[in-house]
Amino acid sequence: MIKLSNRQDEILRIVKRDGPITGNEIAKKLSLSRAALRPDLAILTRTGNIDARPRVGYFYNEDFQIMQQAETFMNQKVIDFKAHPIVVEKSTSVYDAIVQLFLEDVGTLYAVDPEGHLAGVVSRKDLLRASLGNKNLQELPVSVIMTRMPNITTVGPEETLLEAAKKMISNHIDSLPVVKQAEGERNKYTLLGRITKTTITRAYVEIGEN
Repeated sequence: MIKLSNRQDEILRIVKRDGPITGNEIAKKLSLSRAALRPDLAILTRTGNIDARPRVGYFYNEDFQIMQQAETFMNQKVIDFKAHPIVVEKSTSVYDAIVQLFLEDVGTLYAVDPEGHLAGVVSRKDLLRASLGNKNLQELPVSVIMTRMPNITTVGPEETLLEAAKKMISNHIDSLPVVKQAEGERNKYTLLGRITKTTITRAYVEIGEN
């Protein structure tokens, strides 16, 4: 995307507010000559920000703005939107995990090993399944019921929100752990955060409002 100059931004605001509008009318509003304005109008037309029709004038290109918003959203990095992960040790009891899940009001807990590396993921469904008919929840560790590495779908901090969304949709899950490979450790990952469907929805709304 081309970064617009201050004058081009002002032209875009005028066209959006008053369009369709002729080049002469825009020039008058900016106290410029038509010749001075011509290069800016050419750039805005060429980039798709505005369209022009003979004997009608310039008008705001809504489709281009929607496409621009979509492109902005798709290029956002996970690292800029990740949330703090809710972590338990893999030796934590299922009972304590259920308590933490409701206290934190989240749908997923991330289990770590003693070195702090991601060991597993525990969802609400996992905890519900374990609690049905089981009276020893305080003695049952989450390591027994969690999804373990390498069967966990993860996302890297430099991946985009679009890539994260695709992973969640294709794997039918509501959140992803944001990880980076631990230095000098093969198949070991440091947990950096989490990205959820709610996070992505909020990011889309923020970009749209801006």
